[in-house]
Amino acid sequence: MFEQVKLGYAFDALEPHIDAATVETHYGKHHAAYTKAFCEAAQKAGMQDLPAEKILSSLEEVRDPALRRALRNNGGGYLNHNLYFSTLSPNPQGEPDGKLGEAVARDFGGTDVLKSKLKEAALGQFGSGWAWLCTDREGKLSVSQSGNQDNPYSEGTGLVPILALDVWEHAYYLKYRNLRASYIDGFFEVLDWKAVGENYARAVRP
Repeated sequence: MFEQVKLGYAFDALEPHIDAATVETHYGKHHAAYTKAFCEAAQKAGMQDLPAEKILSSLEEVRDPALRRALRNNGGGYLNHNLYFSTLSPNPQGEPDGKLGEAVARDFGGTDVLKSKLKEAALGQFGSGWAWLCTDREGKLSVSQSGNQDNPYSEGTGLVPILALDVWEHAYYLKYRNLRASYIDGFFEVLDWKAVGENYARAVRP
């Protein structure tokens, strides 16, 4: 069944940018609850042996509207948070390099422009949701946003998310209150571009 990504750092390791109480609550409560509920819904749907990405990309095959909704919401919560937590680090690589660095330069003109576009998408997401850095299978990058626990898989875009920026209030409200922009700036301070680059390498066709 589905498991939460294992944190490679202590709850307080992302201080002062993301506080220990937030990481502990976000990962230990919210993410854990999504994971448990997704496992239960996938079992009920007989889809427990499929990858989460496959389940979210084929929700139209689930005829029961309530079960489809449970898979979409909890599967998104599970997958989105796995991506989010896996790209954070107390000792992050501060700039993309290699193939990802080349793609960022080509598609955005540089890392600062990309960060600006991600921040714009995150601030522009009304209410709860996510901002994404995605790639197609040929390696072209794009920035997008999703409401609630949706993602490019459940939205049927055909794109692969390689960076997830969580803008649900539970991701930042304990420390930043209503200052979403300040949280986003803090997020970039602990974003590990090495992990994002590894995601990019896995997503792009050889």
